[in-house]
Amino acid sequence: MTDAVAHDAELDASGLNCPLPLLKAKLELNRLASGAVLKVTATDAGSQRDFRTFARLAGHTLLREEDENGVYRYWLRKA
Repeated sequence: MTDAVAHDAELDASGLNCPLPLLKAKLELNRLASGAVLKVTATDAGSQRDFRTFARLAGHTLLREEDENGVYRYWLRKA
């Protein structure tokens, strides 16, 4: 279910360790218009906590997250 939510941009942060997946996602979100959806794929288990916290603190909406055999996917709607 890798395309569970329609998205405007995609970021593959596989193989990167904390905090790089989140930092790269922030940079990508900065390029997007408000309301756009970014799909992020990561393999760092710590990214689950990071993306939940980031979305809450930054005002973005975490539309969905998936954990499939150590591959984590997030769909963030930019505030």
